[in-house]
Amino acid sequence: MRQHVNPLSKNFNEIERIPSLIEMFGDPKLNLHLDIGCAGGEFLFDLALVNTNWNYLGIEIREKLVKTAKFKVQEKEIKNLYFAFGNAINILNNIQSKFIIKNVKSISFNFPDPWFKKRHYKRRVIQPEFINLLSNSLQKGSLIFIKTDVKDLFDYMDCTISSNFNFKKIDKKDFNYSETFNPNKAKTNRENYVIVNQLEIFDRVYMKI
Repeated sequence: MRQHVNPLSKNFNEIERIPSLIEMFGDPKLNLHLDIGCAGGEFLFDLALVNTNWNYLGIEIREKLVKTAKFKVQEKEIKNLYFAFGNAINILNNIQSKFIIKNVKSISFNFPDPWFKKRHYKRRVIQPEFINLLSNSLQKGSLIFIKTDVKDLFDYMDCTISSNFNFKKIDKKDFNYSETFNPNKAKTNRENYVIVNQLEIFDRVYMKI
């Protein structure tokens, strides 16, 4: 069940302070992966506990989920995982948080809210302005992963990212997942649901050039 939250609400104009990498992680020099729209963070917990040579940062717009995830991180004493609450675009566009994009090696958008009605497309997380922000700040070679079970949303995201000439599509046949943030190809809860229900999954990888 998808739970829509309007990301354009004024409630998200006030941005929580994002700590420095040293404050967030036990080893701030590890490769950093950013998962936008991480929900309760189960996917990131699976990754962080297995891949201790990566740092993982999840941003989620539902505050209750973030609070629960943060408590679990503290309880389990996980040193390579951090969660932040808010609108990802507002957070990453904030001058105090721009260090995140400059240090990120990869970003994932897993099954984001589709916002089916055309008048609500502006609420979708991937927007031309957001991709331009990533284009101007990401290091060359940084990767963007998108995944959804909604064909219309996939086409929309693909068109938006491909329209920026600083990103190129990666041929998945030649792609080595073992060197990425997800070497074991862990799946999100939504992806498992889609597979069980025999629905189609659309995904693509892009590289900053």
